[in-house]
Amino acid sequence: MTNSSLDGAISNGRHTMQVRVYYEDTDFTGIVYHANYLRFMERGRTNYLRLLGADQHALFAEAQNEAPGFSFVVRTMQIDYLKSARMDDVLTIITSPHDIKGASITLHQEVKRGDELLLESKVKVAFVSGGRARPIPKALRAAMTADRARH
Repeated sequence: MTNSSLDGAISNGRHTMQVRVYYEDTDFTGIVYHANYLRFMERGRTNYLRLLGADQHALFAEAQNEAPGFSFVVRTMQIDYLKSARMDDVLTIITSPHDIKGASITLHQEVKRGDELLLESKVKVAFVSGGRARPIPKALRAAMTADRARH
């Protein structure tokens, strides 16, 4: 594993992290409210990018020089809800790069309870700087491509 902490870890080209389902994540029936999966997946995407930069300290500095004030914003999202999670379940959020193009990256995400797949999604995020889409800087693209090649 590349780095293990509260942010999860990157191993074999995939970022994994665990979250526990709390009462606040559920609806009145005790099942995770559908929109809360979006929060879990956002944490997975954020921590994946954080750990890519943690392994290569100059990476985000170079991206910042090339595109000041950069960020990633969700452009499209496709979600298949397969099974429900409940309070106290420990879920694993898995994030891996699927397709890297120009100003966007499509990530594949899964939410599992043990070996059981609960949710599967594809999320396209755009690289934005100065209020508009820009090509993903070379250093960041190389880190994502290298990570993807590992799996």
